[in-house]
Amino acid sequence: MTISEMLSQSGILTLLGMGVVFSFLIIMILAMTLLHAVIHALGWDKEEKKDAPSAAPAVSSAPAADNGAIIAAIAAAVHEKESN
Repeated sequence: MTISEMLSQSGILTLLGMGVVFSFLIIMILAMTLLHAVIHALGWDKEEKKDAPSAAPAVSSAPAADNGAIIAAIAAAVHEKESN
């Protein structure tokens, strides 16, 4: 097999592979468009309104005073690291 035959065979294989991928992308886009139309027709894209109030925000388990202690510890560690 000569180099020109190998190059032509590799070119055909490349075009065939790109064609398969491009065809799959077209099929996927068509399937997504069809699915969008079906979901919209059935009304599944409408969000239901909830009358119940939303849950209260989560309360931090550590008190606010502990945050100051954590910040001080981090600052001390950074200062010690910079001084070494």
